[in-house]
Amino acid sequence: MAKSSPAPAETAPVADFEHSLDELEQLVARMEGGDMSLDESLGAFERGIGLYRHCQQALDKAELRVRLLLDPEAPDTAEPFEPEA
Repeated sequence: MAKSSPAPAETAPVADFEHSLDELEQLVARMEGGDMSLDESLGAFERGIGLYRHCQQALDKAELRVRLLLDPEAPDTAEPFEPEA
């Protein structure tokens, strides 16, 4: 009997998040290297902001999913997680 694999819709968001995070880390490393022109740095910064926002949205969705799994009666409009200072 073959082991069933998760549906692509279930694994794609995780893989997409990991790819975006990896790209963001590589981008930051390149920017920290200091070998980029001002124009390249601005483009990289803009791309980095987009990647950051994408990752944050994915984390927000994952948090909501966890909350719904822990409390199925909770409304779909859970408040965003605020880490302790």
